[in-house]
Amino acid sequence: MQGASRDSFAAARETLGTVVRSGDADLAALSDDLFHLTGLLDVEGPLRRALTDPSRNGEDRAALARAVVGERVGGEALDVLVWAVRARWSAPRDLPDALELLAVDALIAAADRAERLDAVEDELFRMGRIVAATPDLRAALSDASAPLTSRAALVEGLLEGRVAVETRALIRQGVVAPRGRTFERIMTEYGRVAAQRRSELVATVTASVPLTEEQRSRLGAALARIYGHDVHLNIDVDPSILGGIRVAIGDEVIDGSVVARLDDARRRLVG
Repeated sequence: MQGASRDSFAAARETLGTVVRSGDADLAALSDDLFHLTGLLDVEGPLRRALTDPSRNGEDRAALARAVVGERVGGEALDVLVWAVRARWSAPRDLPDALELLAVDALIAAADRAERLDAVEDELFRMGRIVAATPDLRAALSDASAPLTSRAALVEGLLEGRVAVETRALIRQGVVAPRGRTFERIMTEYGRVAAQRRSELVATVTASVPLTEEQRSRLGAALARIYGHDVHLNIDVDPSILGGIRVAIGDEVIDGSVVARLDDARRRLVG
């Protein structure tokens, strides 16, 4: 994705992140719904174009989304879709592409919540390699002439009890809805989503007063440059530090508080 689509996807992913962090959503069901919306927009070209039409304002597109798919998916998936169609997309095809990645991200988040993220990431990688090295299996999984039910049953038979439930769901999705890609490419793309979730760092930021949105944005960007990864900020307000901020990421602490600077100055004077 390029330009407006890249920015819109990043914002939609943050919307999904809000749902994930709430802890209330059934993430597997949310993923199923987002995959369903992906498939719907893949085959319904007029709807796809209408939901991304830049000549219509965002609220009109949101109203259309509610009217057409409101009864087909759960509330969380509809919220994600409505937010997405309010945004601008460089090309109509970018919207279903984004929804597919969000569906994968929701299922990866479910694995993370269940402490199976390590297993899922490893299993996606290994499955891609196994299929690439086994021509007969690759042919069976990608046989477009075979009914979808047959390919889905093949996946279930191969993987039942052998991999995490999230891995099985992702592999099944890649087999029944390849969207013009090879199986190996799909596993690579899905694995990249898992890696992105793993690479997102969490910084606990202690400030003497609440940070503005601009300050949060600038701090997040600065930390991302330092660590080479996106950084999620958890903000704590503690007036006792007097001013400045303290940032803790894992075992590393960057202490720029006034109290820390005063303590440092005191030690220098004493020593």
